[in-house]
Amino acid sequence: MSKHLLKTAVIAAALVIIPSFAAAQSSGTLTVTATVESSIAMTFENDAAGVVLTGASTNAATMAFGTISAYNTIATPNVNRTVAASDFTVSSPFGVKVVKANSSSASYTLAAALGSADATNTWRINSTTLTTTPQNLGTTYSYNTAVAHTVYLTVPLTASTGAVSKVLNFTATAN
Repeated sequence: MSKHLLKTAVIAAALVIIPSFAAAQSSGTLTVTATVESSIAMTFENDAAGVVLTGASTNAATMAFGTISAYNTIATPNVNRTVAASDFTVSSPFGVKVVKANSSSASYTLAAALGSADATNTWRINSTTLTTTPQNLGTTYSYNTAVAHTVYLTVPLTASTGAVSKVLNFTATAN
C-alpha cells in the first residue's frame, strides 16, 4: 500500500470515530388536573305498543300521531283514541331512559312541562296534566332502563281543524 493511500485510510478512519456533537434539547413537565363530575343523560325510546318515534334513542324525539279526528280512521299505528261527549283523546306510550355516570344516586325524579301554553287542547303525561310549569311525574325512577309513559292529547269537539304541535320539555334530576 502506498504511503499516500495509507495516509488517506488513516484520516478516513479518524473521521469515523470522531464523536458527533449532540443537538440542543430541552425538557419540561405538564401537570394535568381535572374534576370528575356526576352526570345523567336522558333519551326517548320507542315502546312496542306505541307510535314509532322519529329520533328514538336521542334526547330530542318526535311522536307523530298523523291525522287525528273523533270519528274517522286514524291511520298511524298504535295511536289510541277515546271519544267523550265534548272531546276526544288520542294517546300513545313511549319510553324515557336515564343513565348515570360517577354518581351514587339510586334513582331520579322526572318532570314535564309544555314548551308554550295551549288554550285549546289538554296535554297529559300519564295522569298528570301539563302546564308551562314543570309537573312532577314521579320521584323514584330507576336508571338504565326505559320507563314507560303515555302522552295524551285531548281535543274539544268544537276545536278548529288544522295542525296541532306542542313541545313537551322533560327534566330528569338525580335524587
